[in-house]
Amino acid sequence: MPSLDEAKVRRWAELVAESYGKRLGEVAYVFTSEEEILRLNLKYLGHDYYTDIITFDYCEDCLLSGDLFISPETVRSNALLLSASPEEELHRVLIHGILHLCGLGDKAAGERERMEQAEDEALKLLQSL
Repeated sequence: MPSLDEAKVRRWAELVAESYGKRLGEVAYVFTSEEEILRLNLKYLGHDYYTDIITFDYCEDCLLSGDLFISPETVRSNALLLSASPEEELHRVLIHGILHLCGLGDKAAGERERMEQAEDEALKLLQSL
C-alpha cells in the first residue's frame, strides 16, 4: 500500500462531507484481502464477485459513520488497468466510500456517472490541499 498522509486524507474527507451538508464522524478504513472482500460481499450484499471497497453505513442524520473495507490487491490491479498510480487509485477508492456515506449510489441507472463525476471533483480538491 502506498503511504497515506492521514491528516490530509481526514481533512479532505471532511471537506467532501461538508460539500454534501454532512459532518465526518467515525470512519474506519479496514485494509483486507480479496478473499475477505468476497466473503463480505456474499454474506452481507449477496454479490458473488470481488470489488475494491465495501462500505458499511452507520450514519445518523448528518453525521457520517461507517466501516470501509478495502482490498489493496484489487486497488493495485485496478490502478494497472486504469493506467493510474496505486496512490491515485487508493485515493479514488477512499473517497468513493465517503461518497457512499454521503448518500451517493453507483448501481442504478445514471448513478455510476454521477459517482465518477463526484470522485473526479473530490480528487481535484485533494490536489489543491
